[in-house]
Amino acid sequence: MKAIARSLLTVIAGIGSVSPILAAAQPKSGAVFVMTNAADRNEIVTYERTPDGRLYDGDRYDTGGRGSGGVTDPLESQGSLTLSQDRSLLFAVNAGSGTVSVFRVHQAFLSLVDKAPSGGSEPVAVTQWRNLVYVLNAGGSGSVVAFRLDDNGRLHQIRGATAFLTANVTGGASISISPDGQFLVVTERLANNIDTFRIKANGALAPIVVNASAGPGTFSAIFAPEGNLIVSETGPSGAVNGSAISSYSVLANGTLSPISQSLPTLGAANCWNAVTPDGKWVYVSNAGSATISGFAINGDGTLMPIGGTVVGTNPEGSTNLDIAVTADGKYLYSLNSGGGTVGIFAIQQDGTLLNLGDAGSLPKSSGFNGIAAL
Repeated sequence: MKAIARSLLTVIAGIGSVSPILAAAQPKSGAVFVMTNAADRNEIVTYERTPDGRLYDGDRYDTGGRGSGGVTDPLESQGSLTLSQDRSLLFAVNAGSGTVSVFRVHQAFLSLVDKAPSGGSEPVAVTQWRNLVYVLNAGGSGSVVAFRLDDNGRLHQIRGATAFLTANVTGGASISISPDGQFLVVTERLANNIDTFRIKANGALAPIVVNASAGPGTFSAIFAPEGNLIVSETGPSGAVNGSAISSYSVLANGTLSPISQSLPTLGAANCWNAVTPDGKWVYVSNAGSATISGFAINGDGTLMPIGGTVVGTNPEGSTNLDIAVTADGKYLYSLNSGGGTVGIFAIQQDGTLLNLGDAGSLPKSSGFNGIAAL
């Protein structure tokens, strides 16, 4: 009987997703959220997370808006689904209807508390710092719109606090606020620009400071906890596994000073990145090669490859898009558009990733965008 029990436990441990019956007996420790971005009705798909990092299906929640629809990465952005700093709220863009939805988060359970116009065309990303929220609109003239967040989770647009990108349709792709709340950074992937704005006391933005990217194919930028900026680059057009990652410091006048320039990720189509909460590691998603690369972040912002650089591999054809790290820094999840799954990885002490399989049975290549994790 003991041998049978041990065999059963071995089988269970090897399953990427946990059945509701088995998971019901396990304590819950978090959740993972992905967004359908469906053109007829945008929804948030939830997964409950067990202490060992595995997932099982939760519920679906209507955002009250419409997504863009599409096949693979139609929004071409990072931050379309964003948790607040304290992880009590979840922000979701509705690119098709030009709105932003706000959900109250209760582990894997959500309640819609607000839906507000984005103040522009085709919202693709959201960032938040304390009671300030900024929405990146990629359509039309391209803009950043400022909102004030009240105690009930509702958004109130700040009058006269809209800033514009360098030109029409420059491919606004990501938006991030520095840990001290002093600067907001936007990437323009088609223009290969990294734009910085100083945040004024009233939430409005100072005039744009345009920085040319150190490498080609700038896509996403995110601040590490110590204040340096980490930027993912898809690399030169036509290059085989030519993606890269760079780091910068932000000077007082908003210009960027390169620290590590275009370190190879040894993968293709690196468009997304995620930093661990302690600021020790940054991971990038190479969608074209179904891999994840990892780098150590030194105190001065320099980046060093972890091991052989590629630290995680999804099944071939997974097309892993956006990635997210849990609040405790123990797990990384990837939105696998091509496979219709969520990839599950345990973050090891040396920064390498242990593949724990995958979860979910999402429609393949159906326009899903955005992932967030508790």
